[in-house]
Amino acid sequence: MNFSARMSYSDYLNLDRILSAQTPLGETHDEMLFIIQHQTSELWMRLVLHEINAARTAIQEDRFPPAFKMLARVSKIFEQLNSAWDVLRTMTPSEYTSFREDLAQSSGFQSWQYRLIEFVVGNRNHAMLKPHAHRSDLIGLLEAELARPSLYDVVIAALSRAGFDISAGVLNRDVQSPHRHDASVQAAWKAVYENPQQHWTHYELAEKLVDFEDYFRRWRFNHVTTVERVIGFKRGTGGTEGVSYLKRMLEVELFPELWRVRTEL
Repeated sequence: MNFSARMSYSDYLNLDRILSAQTPLGETHDEMLFIIQHQTSELWMRLVLHEINAARTAIQEDRFPPAFKMLARVSKIFEQLNSAWDVLRTMTPSEYTSFREDLAQSSGFQSWQYRLIEFVVGNRNHAMLKPHAHRSDLIGLLEAELARPSLYDVVIAALSRAGFDISAGVLNRDVQSPHRHDASVQAAWKAVYENPQQHWTHYELAEKLVDFEDYFRRWRFNHVTTVERVIGFKRGTGGTEGVSYLKRMLEVELFPELWRVRTEL
């Protein structure tokens, strides 16, 4: 029972550092909730990036079973992140207002890990580099990601390697720009869904991507409803339009062909 010279649970997890990282700026009771909610979300996002980057590499190497496991884990992480909104929604408008001014212009909109997730999965809006312009290290990290094929880019390349007729315009496009709906990609997914036994690997890959985007959309929707419940239609602390901006983000499609093909089946 003596851990003075051995590694303990607390040592392994660096709990002293983690549990001393909550430093409310005021005296209000609910600021601790707000801080922990966002810190834990950032920890989960770190794991999302760990998993989704490994999944992308596995797909590039046609190692699909490990990629499926990783993508399934990412979906479960977003299920966890969705549940966290339920905790934050226990905070009322009056409770949040009591410390909101202490946030100054800080906002979740400025989360570089969230931005990196968006870039990895294919929502590549270069204007979103601006909130990080004051950090050359973060700009370098984000720009390096923009120079790589996104998760969906490597999935489409995998379809091409498997013999599906993917247009050269998609395969040779500038990966720094967001993917746009393409008829050849949708035709490939249609063939997969019409004959899943013949294309089981890509059928399972398609469903793993849809699972992820399903949970990701729910996370965005929960974000919108939580913000509206707590601050209504006030502007966000980071300068965005708040709820109006978040509602526009609900319209973003990460894997458009996978959703639209369902109408054809």
